[in-house]
Parts: sequence; structure tokens; C-alpha cells
Amino acid sequence: MRPPLLNPLFAGASGLKGIGDKLDKLLAQFLRPAHGTPGDTTRIADLLFHLPSGIVDRRFRPKIADLPLRGVATVEARVLRHRPPPPGNKRVPYRVEVSDGTGVLSLVFFHAYAESIRRVLPEGETRFISGTIDWFNGEAQMAHPDHIVSAAEFDKMPLIEPVYPLTEGLSAKILAKAIAQALERLPDLPEWQDLPYLQRQGWPHFGAALKALHHPETPAATGLDSVARRRLAYDELLSNQLALTLVRANMKRAQGRKLPGSGDLRAKLIAALPYSLTSAQQAAVAEILRDMASGDRMLRLLQGDVGSGKTVVALLALATAIESGAQGALMAPTEILARQHHATLSKLCEAAGIPLTLLTGREKGKTRDEILGRIAMGEVALVIGTHALFQEHVVFKDLGLVVIDEQHRFGVHQRLALQAKAGGATDLLVMTATPIPRTLALTVYGDMDVSKLTEKPAGRLPIDTRVLPMGRMDEVIDGLGRSMAQGNRAYWVCPLVEESEQVDLAAAEDRFLQLSARYKGQVGLVHGRMKGPDKDRVMAAFKDGTLQLLVSTTVIEVGVDVPEATVMVIENAERFGLAQLHQLRGRVGRGKGKSSCLLLYQEPLGETAKARLSIMRETEDGFRIAEEDLKLRGAGEMLGTRQSGLPLFRMADLSVDGELLAAARDDAQLILNKDPKLTSTRGEALRVLLYLFERDEAIRLLSAG
Repeated sequence: MRPPLLNPLFAGASGLKGIGDKLDKLLAQFLRPAHGTPGDTTRIADLLFHLPSGIVDRRFRPKIADLPLRGVATVEARVLRHRPPPPGNKRVPYRVEVSDGTGVLSLVFFHAYAESIRRVLPEGETRFISGTIDWFNGEAQMAHPDHIVSAAEFDKMPLIEPVYPLTEGLSAKILAKAIAQALERLPDLPEWQDLPYLQRQGWPHFGAALKALHHPETPAATGLDSVARRRLAYDELLSNQLALTLVRANMKRAQGRKLPGSGDLRAKLIAALPYSLTSAQQAAVAEILRDMASGDRMLRLLQGDVGSGKTVVALLALATAIESGAQGALMAPTEILARQHHATLSKLCEAAGIPLTLLTGREKGKTRDEILGRIAMGEVALVIGTHALFQEHVVFKDLGLVVIDEQHRFGVHQRLALQAKAGGATDLLVMTATPIPRTLALTVYGDMDVSKLTEKPAGRLPIDTRVLPMGRMDEVIDGLGRSMAQGNRAYWVCPLVEESEQVDLAAAEDRFLQLSARYKGQVGLVHGRMKGPDKDRVMAAFKDGTLQLLVSTTVIEVGVDVPEATVMVIENAERFGLAQLHQLRGRVGRGKGKSSCLLLYQEPLGETAKARLSIMRETEDGFRIAEEDLKLRGAGEMLGTRQSGLPLFRMADLSVDGELLAAARDDAQLILNKDPKLTSTRGEALRVLLYLFERDEAIRLLSAG
């Protein structure tokens, strides 16, 4: 149970002045994006953990005659006169002229209520007015001043004011008032940090750090390097690392089993491969086999760049479980990918004599019952499928190894649920084709050992990547025709914009119609709204060469393998993240032919988009691309937090807090070595920290273990 001490922080914010039901719902969706659902309400903690993204410095107090060309200024002036707009003409603003004796400043209000303006700016009275200066026809003006206060109220006006990220329908003033009220409810919390470390860093107490960020006293107080922000970042990272270390300890505590294998099936599989294993693949296989042969449970992440051959490594691991008399399961995030794996692995499994089957949501009725029966009897050694594999009615006779492909699509909570389903002794191998920066890997997969595949199989040629404006579309379409005339196949990817699936679909369909008119009978269309069998039919026609050009949304991003495809066109490439562009590019360059990737962008390009496309042109190294992506976008966006269940840090920024993360990991390990049940004075305080950052699963593990 959460300590009563934290109840004020998890109380609803709807009791605060100015927050009604409508605003409460809006704030909940905005402040709790990682796990917010439409029915959620805002808590006090959500407001406190919403940190400023910058400041407005109102200390500059010039005379009106000395006002700058632009910027924020605070002036002390007497109200001269009101100039309301002509009756019935709403386009003309309401103006109020003020003066300090050196000049006149015009205050401008659009769609204003005359009564309220007269109330705050009575003629003849002196007011302190703060806002952004601009000039119109050579005269200084200030539109909608941020603050208008009397001399008596001036002390309360923040001279250094925090600026918060906002969403549509939420005003800065209302949010700032709500946060100020939330701060008043902050309880005095125990110190969970190691005191010598805290003193060495010069960090304030948790509560003092929060107050310093929400009430900054200097322009640097909210910066990434400020002691207050670093203190809170470390708290958040420590809660993350402590939770992952507890999860790992709990999983390792469960009795594992030895799956040494005989090597017979592995030898047959390797003999059936059209190429020899890379040294990176051999090293990864050796690490995995060592884990499987030990009595401890395997918890390993296999990171591989696009086309580095992860699936073969996974198959060799699954074969080892099967040689040891157990069953293996390979779980993919989408039906397309599950069927792709089944098609790719069937040939190899047939050569090695491994019976396998496919189980997705599409198998129904008698077919499904028959598959389930064969799995339960142990007649099927290897099962490939989607998350349908882990529904209640799927029973394995003896599941020895689970391989999860594209883990980031499932999320940490699903990983824990899957572990429970698979039973205590089952080994777990997680694969991802999205190279993850080290800092992000530690926060998401900190409970796992890591193997990396950094080489491409022999014979893979570099992909020629070019960046072109959309204005050269006709040239691209002509070039496609020349390439297809030589027997090559090509992908054309249209962007997916979250706001409107309809618009995306229309864009893909329009492009499909245009290209179909030019290349009759050679073009197929695939998108996320198509029924499974229709999608399969188009994919099969593209794979066997009946169709030469495949227009799609990003459903082909992961795992689609057509070696004859040598051209990838990505439309509006500036809308995609780096990791996604890298994944899409990886769909070509898989055969013997020279491949190219054309990134079409809409002008004008923003700085971030320009940097992204430039990196794509410079390198094919997925690990470097991942590090750059982290710098450009931050951790929250990188792998699509909403879809993935990744932790979205609110205080830590992984692009700058790498060394804090490493320290938090070491700290978590030391704590749990000395106090595995967190029963010491610091241990009890750390339990408060885990509850504060909602790592409740970790607390349950402490209770259960």
C-alpha cells in the first residue's frame, strides 16, 4: 500500500481553485501521456512534476523613451486614456495609452471586455505593466500585457517567471496558479538519497528542489545544469533503476533450468544457411548458449541493426531449447511480421526437421483448436505468433524459451505479464531491430543482459541515400520506371500523421492512383486499415514479382524481407523520426543488387529535420543514428512512448543525464546488495521514492519475495 504520507500528492487536483471537470480531464490527458486514458483525472503530483521549459525575465525596467525594439519589459506608468474601438467593429483593437513622462506606450487588447480593462487600468492611476514590446507605425506597443499590477501588488509579481509547456485550451496563468496551489500541498518527505553523495553534488532536498524550479530566483535556475533539476532527475532515474534491479533480482531468483542442447539441430540449421555467420552473430550465439546452459534464467536483449541477422541467432537459440526436449515460442508485434517470420523460418526448420506452426488472431474454429491441441501435446516444437500466443487458453506442454521480437512495441508491463504466463523457469530472449542508445537501453532494459550485432552479413552493399525536394517528384517517378524496366522492385512510403488516419490513407491512395495510371498493373497498395488476407495477398504479389512497386504507409517498417527490392522512396521524409527512417531504409539492400533510398522533403526544412536528413545521408550505422536521434528528439519521443510503454521521464533528460543514469544504476545495485528488502532507514525512504514515481510493481516484488 502507498504510504499515507504520499496521499496529498495523489489526491485529485479538481479541488484546486480554477480547475473544474473540463480542465481536469484536459490536464490529465496532457500531463499523463504515457498511461493516461480518457477517464483519468489529474493528481497534485502531475502538476508538481510538470517542470518549466524556460523562464521570462521581467527584471528589465526601462523608461518608455528607452524601450527596446523587441523583448520583455516592465514599465511603471500612469494611465492617460482609453480608446475603445468604434461600436460594432470588432476588428479594431481596444487601446489604452500610458505614460511615464518620457514617452507614451499603447496597450493593445483584441476582443476585449471594456469593463474589465477599465477595472484593471483606471484612468489617472499608476500601474506596473509587464509584457512583450513591439512597434507599429513607429510607436511602441504591448499587446495583451502578461501582468498589470498596482504599486501595492508589485512585490507579488514574479520578476523571473517560469514558462511551462502548454496544450490547446490551457492558459499559462491558470496552469501557474494550479501549480502554485499544488506546491502548498507538498508534504515533507524523508531523504532517500545517500547523504555524502548529496552533499558532494550540492543538491537541495527534494521539496526544496521542486520549489526552486517552480519559483526560480535566477534565469539559470530552471536550466538542465541547475542543481535543482539534476537532483530531481537523479531521483527519477534512481526510482527507474531500483525498480528494474528489483525486477531482475526477482526473475533471477525464480529457479531456472539447464537447456544445454546437443548441437545437432543447430548444425543442420547452419548448414542450411546460404551464408556463414558473422563474428558478431557467433559471439551473440555463444553468450545466449552460455545463459541457457546455466541453471539461472536467461534474461537477454539481442540488439541488432537493420539486416544484421537477429532472426537466425534467435532460431539457433530456439533450436537449442528444442534439442533439450523443450518447446520454443517466437512472438512478433504484428501479424505481417509473424507471417513473415513463419515463411522465412519454415524452409530452415524443414531442413533441420523442426516441426513449427503459426498462431495469430486470424486462426479460428477447428483450425485453431487443432493447433492448440498440438501445442499442448508437445507435437509442435516451435510456435510463431502474435500476442495471441499468450492468451489464457494457449497451453504449452513444456515451454523452455520465449523470444520476443520488437520488444519496444509490447512494453515493460507486458513483458512482466508474459513472464508469469511462461512460468518461472522459462528463458527469455528479447530482440529489437531499433538500435537503442546506451542510456535509453539502461532505462528500458536495465533488467537484462545485452548482446549486440553490429555487422551486416557478407555481401551486403551500402545503400545510396539521396535527399531531394518534393518538387523533383517527376524525376523520381521517371527514374523508378527505368529501375523497374530492369526487373527491380521498389517501395514507396507515404507518411503517417497521427492526427488523421483518414488524411494519411487519402495521401497513400492518391499516390497509388497516380503511380498505377503510369505503371498499369505493376503497383500494389498496403495500409494499416486493410484486412489481414488482403494485405497478405498484395505482399505475396510483391514478393513473387507480380507487382513491382508497393505503395504503403509505415506498415512495412519492420521485418518485411524482399531481397529483390532495391529502391525505397520515402515521401515527406521530414515528418519521420531518425529511427523510423533507418528502419524503412533497411527494407532495401537485402539482396545482391545495388540499392538506393530517396528521401523526399517538403520545403522549407526546419533545422531539426535538416539535421535528421543529413545524418541519414552520412551514415548507415544504426547505433550512431540512435544516439543522434536521442539528441534531436529526446527519449520520450524516440521509440514512440505512447505505443511502447517506455518510461517517459518528466524530470530526467537522457540526452544530457547519461552520467546520472550510470550513477543511479550503481547506487541501486549497492543498495539492494546491502539491503535487498529495503528495510533499513534509507530503504524505507526509498520505498517512498518508488511509490512517488509509481514503480508499484517493484514494491509488490519486495512484498512477494
